[in-house]
Amino acid sequence: MIYLTTVSLVWAFSFGLIGNTLAGVDSFFIAAVRLGCASFLFLPFLRVKSLTCLDGFRLLSYGFIQFGLMYVSYMSAFQYLPSHLVALFSIFTPIYVVLIHDLCNRQFSPRFLLAATLSVSGAAVIKMQGLPSGHFWFGFLLMQVAGIAFAFGQIAYRDWKQKYPLIHDRSVFALLAIGGTICAGSFTVLYSEPLISEISSVQWQSILYLGFIASGLGFFLWNTGACRTNPGILAAFNNALVPLAVFVSLFVFREVESVSTEAIFRLIIGGLLIALAVWIAIRKEI
Repeated sequence: MIYLTTVSLVWAFSFGLIGNTLAGVDSFFIAAVRLGCASFLFLPFLRVKSLTCLDGFRLLSYGFIQFGLMYVSYMSAFQYLPSHLVALFSIFTPIYVVLIHDLCNRQFSPRFLLAATLSVSGAAVIKMQGLPSGHFWFGFLLMQVAGIAFAFGQIAYRDWKQKYPLIHDRSVFALLAIGGTICAGSFTVLYSEPLISEISSVQWQSILYLGFIASGLGFFLWNTGACRTNPGILAAFNNALVPLAVFVSLFVFREVESVSTEAIFRLIIGGLLIALAVWIAIRKEI
């Protein structure tokens, strides 16, 4: 769990960094550069001699879906939803993690499903706000595509790694990142016209940090951690980021001065529910 905890902390700080420095920069371009940096970081460790062509293609496709399709769908959702609904509609990912795992393994895990449901409930308590009127279902659909893509990639790689335990994660992670880069890069070329010359040095520093640290090391440690935990813990940690991100925003980026007591109360209750979800997932039986 140390890997998942570490990544959750890193990603919690990334939210504040994005919100404060990268407003106005093309989202597809950011996604493509971030994944490109992750690919570059792990390219020296790539070892393909022990892989068949089919396994190499599988890993590329896993990254294409988990990282590339997830980023593209997530970024596109902002065109149809306000930011708080984007956050809210991402909390279903733990459910998808459990359901995809059970579907792939032809089994049903009520304990893990309970952990995932509690995790969703905790995140909902923190993020829930009034729904606006008007059409937002397409944005909701995009966020579910993003959640399913991220959940599928985690489980698919976890199952693949269990078949090849002697292959080091670092030896193949570049293939996952390259797959994601191909997806995000394709959308950037087809649908975006990023004004690269207008990106400031501070914004470039943020993008490179997000690429090498948050995306590169972050995704690597996340998938490595996914291989070392059960599906229930993995599902719960998919929402552990929510209270951490809110805490960082409140007390590191000093947003606490403009936050109501009710919001603080929701953070505490939601965090406790997510902690309970992790505890249930760890227990051998309930």
